[in-house]
Amino acid sequence: MKIFRFGRETGKSVTHFDSDFIMAQIVVAEKPTHIGCMHLESHGVVGLHRATMPQLLLIVAGQGWVRGDTPDALAVGVGDAIFWASDEWHETKTDKGLTAIVIESEGLNPAHYMPVRDSG
Repeated sequence: MKIFRFGRETGKSVTHFDSDFIMAQIVVAEKPTHIGCMHLESHGVVGLHRATMPQLLLIVAGQGWVRGDTPDALAVGVGDAIFWASDEWHETKTDKGLTAIVIESEGLNPAHYMPVRDSG
């Protein structure tokens, strides 16, 4: 058995697209698949940009807001899984901090496994 860490201290700062967060990479598979743990501190932001491939954002701590190609942001928190299709505009922000697992891979289809969150 081996135990690995994906905490904030193992990550690297990301500032592309006017972003401000830490990404701790978890794995890259043979088929283009990227899995990482994203750490946004207070007032952190993943700036507005297009997804290079389908992306799933799994909130594991904290809360924030996400949006697609419209300016309308939706509140998200622990247990929410946000999916953006390839080439879709997206942004994530937080006031108090947020930690999320990020999975990027062709062929992602979370609708096969998870129910859609109620809008209320």
